Amino acid sequence: MNNTATHSTTNTPCPTVRKQIGKTTYIVRVHFSQTAKETMEDKIKRLLREEVRKM
Repeated sequence: MNNTATHSTTNTPCPTVRKQIGKTTYIVRVHFSQTAKETMEDKIKRLLREEVRKM
């Protein structure tokens, strides 16, 4: 489930994901760099290539 929280240093909304596994609830805040030189798609592809290469 996606929610919106406030980023602690900028007071701007940031998406969050809340996931409960067993008795533990994980809350992950998502933020994106404005100066990134790599798209999210490129980053995922790079990570997958590296994982396959390690196998």
